[in-house]
Formats: sequence, C-alpha cells, structure tokens
Amino acid sequence: MTNGQRRPMVISPLWLQGVILTFVFGFTVLGYLALRVYQDHAPIPAKVVSEKTGETVFTGEDVLHGQEVFLTYGLMEYGSIYGHGAYLGPDFTADYLHREAEEMAKTYGDTAEAKAKVQQELQANRFDPAADALTWTDGQVRAFETLRGHYEDEILNRKRSGAGMGPGAIPDPAEIRQITAFIAWTAWTASARRPGRPYSYTNNWPPEPLVGNQLTGEAVVWSTLSIVALLGGIGLVMGLFGRYSHLLGWHSAEERRLRFLPPGDVPLTPAQRSTAWYFFIVAALFLVQTLLGGATAHYHADNGSFFGLDLPQWLPYNLTRTWHLQLALFFVATAFLAAGIFLAPLIAGREPRGQRLLSFVLLGALVVVVVGSMAGEAASYKGWLRTDLKPMFGAQGWEYLDLGRLWQILLVGGLVLWCLILYRGLRSRLAGESRGNLPYLFFYSALSIPLFYAVGLVNQSHTNFAIADFWRFWVVHLWVEDFLELFTTIMVAYIFVLLGIVSEKTATRVIYFDALLYSVGGVVGTMHHLYFSGTPAIHMALGAFFSAAEVIPLTFLTVEAWSFLHLGARQEVQGGGTQFPHRWAVLYLASVGFWNFLGAGVFGFLINLPVVSYYEIGTQLTANHAHAAMMGVYGMLAISLMVFCLRYLLRPEDWSERLVAFSFWALNLGLAWMVFANLFPLGVLQLGDSVANGYWHARSIDFFNAHAIIEWVRLPGDVLFIASVVPLVYLTAVSLLRPSRATTPAAAPGSAVESPLFTEVAPGPTAP
Repeated sequence: MTNGQRRPMVISPLWLQGVILTFVFGFTVLGYLALRVYQDHAPIPAKVVSEKTGETVFTGEDVLHGQEVFLTYGLMEYGSIYGHGAYLGPDFTADYLHREAEEMAKTYGDTAEAKAKVQQELQANRFDPAADALTWTDGQVRAFETLRGHYEDEILNRKRSGAGMGPGAIPDPAEIRQITAFIAWTAWTASARRPGRPYSYTNNWPPEPLVGNQLTGEAVVWSTLSIVALLGGIGLVMGLFGRYSHLLGWHSAEERRLRFLPPGDVPLTPAQRSTAWYFFIVAALFLVQTLLGGATAHYHADNGSFFGLDLPQWLPYNLTRTWHLQLALFFVATAFLAAGIFLAPLIAGREPRGQRLLSFVLLGALVVVVVGSMAGEAASYKGWLRTDLKPMFGAQGWEYLDLGRLWQILLVGGLVLWCLILYRGLRSRLAGESRGNLPYLFFYSALSIPLFYAVGLVNQSHTNFAIADFWRFWVVHLWVEDFLELFTTIMVAYIFVLLGIVSEKTATRVIYFDALLYSVGGVVGTMHHLYFSGTPAIHMALGAFFSAAEVIPLTFLTVEAWSFLHLGARQEVQGGGTQFPHRWAVLYLASVGFWNFLGAGVFGFLINLPVVSYYEIGTQLTANHAHAAMMGVYGMLAISLMVFCLRYLLRPEDWSERLVAFSFWALNLGLAWMVFANLFPLGVLQLGDSVANGYWHARSIDFFNAHAIIEWVRLPGDVLFIASVVPLVYLTAVSLLRPSRATTPAAAPGSAVESPLFTEVAPGPTAP
C-alpha cells in the first residue's frame, strides 16, 4: 500500500473478533482449571507410616525421586501410570492396586470378611494434612514389601530379556524401592476417597471390584451430555454449511480457467532450494521411524526376541517406542518448517539476503536436537548417565516429551529461529496488510508453534504427576492437535490461493470458520486426557463436554475433502493450459480428510467418552486412535507438503507419477491394514476383557500372549507401510543430486521474485 497505509481486511472484521473472543473464553476456562489442579491435586505426604509400628515406610521424597527414576529409565514408554504411557507393560497403578488387594486379603485370611476389610481399608483416607503424614494399615505395609520384590524380579531387574525390556534394566535396589513407592502412591490415590466425595482422587479409576471402584455418576452424566453436544453441534454446523456453503467452501472459484506454470519453469530462491535438504531428512527420519515402529509392534507378538534374536538386550521396547514416537514428531515438524520456508517467498514476492544461511543454521540445529536427544534417551534408559544428569542431558521420560530438558530448550530455540526466518521473509508483505488478513494469519499460526511447545518446559520429572500431566497435555493436545492443525489449514488455504484455485476472500473465510470450530471444542477439550490423573471431577466434566465439539470441524472438513479431489481436475487443460501439477498433493490432502474424520473424529470420540475411557484408556483402542490420527492426519499432511514442494525442487524428467502413486496407495493401505486388521479389533477385545476380567488383566502380558495371532496379522500391513517410504527417500535424494534448473531472475537473493504459479486464461465469477 502507498503512504504507509495497510490494506483493509478482505472479509468482515467480525470474523477476527469472533476468533479472539473464542480463544479468550477457552483459555480463561483453562486458567481456572489450572488453578483447580494446583488446589485439589492428590497430595504427596511427607511420610507414610505404619499404623502398627509407627515406623516410616517411605517418604514423599522417595515418591518424587521414584517418579523421576521411573521416567528417566523409560518406564512410561514401557507401561503406564493412570493409563498414560505405553501399552506392552502393565499399567503400574492398576497392577499394583489389584495385587495389593489380593495380598492384603491373604494377610487377613482370604475370607469374605477379609475382603470386605480390605475394601474398607483401601477406601479409607488416612492422610493427615496437619501432620503431612499418611498412615497405612499392616496389610498395606506388608503388601508394599511383597510387591517391591515382585517388580524387582519380574520387570525391573530380571536376569533375562523378555516383554520388550532388557535384562537388569534397573540394577540399584534403592531405586527399585523408590519406584515401588511412587507406584504405591499412585495406587493409593486410585483407592482412597477424595475428602468429602464418594470417589477416589482418580474418579474411581481403575475399575477394580476388590477395591470397590465403580463408574461414577459424573462419568455417565457427562458422557450422555457429550453425545447430545456432538449430535446437536453437527446438525447446526452442517445446516449452516448447507445454507452458506457458497460463502464458506472452496467452490466459488471453480469455474476460473487457469494455465499453471510448469513446475520446472518456476524459479526458486536460495532458501527455497535449501528445503530440499529438509525434505530428504524428513523422508530419512520417516523411514527410520517406520522401522522402529515395526520392531515395537513385533514385541507385542514375540515379547522375548526378534525372530530369534535377543533384540531387547540392545534395543528394548521402551527405547524403540520412545524413538518411534519422537521421530514421528520430528519428521512432521521438520516438514512443516520446510514448507513454511518454501512458501514465504511466494507469499511476500521477494526473499531478503541471508535467508539461505539462516535456513541451514536451523537445519543444523534440528539435526543436533534429533541426534542428541535420541542418544541421550538411550544413555538414560541404559543407565549410562548419572541419575542427577538424566533429566537434563538424557531423558525426562514423559510420553511425547521424552527428550532431555537441554534438547527441549534447544528445540524451542530452533522454532523461534524459524519464526524469525519467516518474519524476515514476510516483513515487506506484512507492512502493507491488515493484521487480520492471510499473511498475518500465516505468521500468527507460526508463532503459536514454539509458544505452545515451550509450555512443556513447565514440567519437571519430579513435579506432582497431576500438575505435570496438566501441562504436558497442553503440548500433546494444544500444540499437536490444535495449533499445528490450524497452521496446516492456513498453509493449505494459502497454497490454493497461490495456485489461483480459490480466492483470497474464500480462503480467509474458511480459515476463520475452521479456527472458530477448532477453538470452541479444542481448547477446553484438552481436559479429556485428564479424567483419571488425579485432577478434580470438573476437568472430566468440561473435558468430556467440549471435546465432543472437536468432532464437528472434522465432519465439516471431511465434506470439504471431496472438493479437494475435484479442484485440480476441473482446472486441467482448460484453455490449452498445463495440467494441474499437484494431483498427488491434493490426493494426500483428501486422505487427510478421511483419516481426520475416522481417526481423530470417530475413533477419538469413542475413547473420549468417560464411560468408555474408564475401561479402555491405555489399551489398543487408544493406540488405534493415535495411529489413525497422528499418521493419518499429520503424517499425511507432512507428505502432502513434501510432494507439493518436490514438484518444484525436482527436474521435470526426474518426477515420477508411478513412484508417488505407489507411495500414496501403499501408505494408506498399510495404515488401513494396521488399524482394521490389528489395532481396532484387538482394542475391542481388550475393552471386553477389561469389563469382564478387570483392567489390570486387559493390560497384562498374558492378554497379548493369548491374542498373539492378531499381532502377527499386522505384519503385511507394516511391510507395505515401510515400503511406501522408500520412493520418498529416493525422490528427495534426487532433488539434492539433480536439482531443478530454474533459478531466480536476479542473482541477488534480496530481489523481487516474480514467479506466479498460474495465469488466468479466462476470468470466472468473482468470489462473494
């Protein structure tokens, strides 16, 4: 704009105001819930004393240090606590509680009266806040000593490999006792009744008849209201969509006749060319991630070896799963960073000096974080680091936030550097734009990525579990499920604008509409992860109700995914132009719509209902949702962005429709096989076993051994999935060895980039 004036918003400012108000409401509620967590979390007593002898059984410091050792040895990536963690090992909370009740019954004579006494003792809350002491009965003390030996012999320090853990995993008896103290404390919170309430600190989770834990009335009521909110919300949104789809959808510019510039003729800036290295690393990380996923899944079928090899001795289950999960986050995040760097010059029309150098500095930092964090996790789990050094340089051990604190800080710094790169690239465009227009939305969403990942720094490995889990899920949910998805929506919309397929007004409306829908349910819906982690019942109530609304935007986007399939086809060779060059990128986006609805929507809503989550949390139904949503949505989005950029990074003669087609179909069919032949049916069986035989039994290794055939059925799908990544590695490697010949018109990287991706052959109707 001239005279320093900014271009006004292309749509009504009411959209921006609505989004701001929605976010203010959501985060105000989250602030209140944070206050409640700090006020009402399950207490850790300064000491636990024996009612019979008055001696101290263990201290609060033992509990906190035991939690830290539990995490830094990777036990949350082997089993779980409160249902959160990995799936092969036991849920230690439920397992301890069940075994404790059995041991106490034996101590008291194993009669009906003894069992009633056990239930009464475990439900009684003998914590004295004034003395900061918890009194245990003789039965509880004896059970603690017995179970310490059980966990040492069967899991923590056994002499053989098995169940995915290496031999002698934790050799120090003092640390084993502290870990047992931590597990015992979680079991106490799961049975002792919250003061003034008829249920435990964990809302009566886990379901355990020996303790008298049953589904609470609140869980039933809020599950019912969640279904009402879901059905009503979908009806309302789909009604509005049917009435105003010409305003909200992608349809208004479908009749324009476009001539797409051949990808080989699109000149690239130095920073854009640097993204070829990013995408090669993305493909390489993805390949390693799939191989680790295959090994991790294999432990469910054959927990003592890997086709006869003693793999657990070198790569135990907790390490392969940690690397598998971390590399999923790394390859997706790296693809998003690369796509942002690639799009910035197209948005701004120029590239400032120094962008290429900064891009490579960022890439080097990412490599350091990936390699350093993986090495630190291995050193931490195998005991190669001193205990006091593990959280900083090794592993913090929280699921999804496993990496050591140093690597976490460096990753935040890298994301901040990325935002600086984007700001330098967009600054000339931002100066003339309204702060509610597309360029600013792109930049705002980029800023949210380091901001919400940095929230994870609030966590410490010795923070009270309920408090730590509250902040951890700000990262797991708000960062991954909300703001990364919002950033992706904006990138996809901007790509369609840059290609001339939709108008700027239409894309901006869709972004604001999606942001409203995501924020209505997604912000407060974060609490659906925290039903049973020691938080007050209000977290379950609000989490259940608002998380139901998360399915609504997924339903809307599924309807819109059909539009993605036709956008390119309607533009091909109209007016003699070049065929639409991004067919496969659009097909990947369409698959995102499918998996978003099925994996995040249907499978997510299924396990988010408190009445279902009560029995299935931490089972294969959780893994089913995680794989279908994480890979099906974010993985496919990452590959879609990679394929879009590769069309310009590769020479035309090196582009292969067949290789990309094979990768697309193998990836989707492999994921579908994984879900429908293994995870979902096994999860349903596990849910049934949880109801019939108890949650502790459904999470035992005996359950997996009894259904090993279903685990073996997964093998062909895993092979197909792994094979799908090989063409991507090849194409990204070719983009480095034989890059596109097109260069920027001017040699100086600070000059304007005149490289439109299309020309309009015949104008169509103007978007409303």
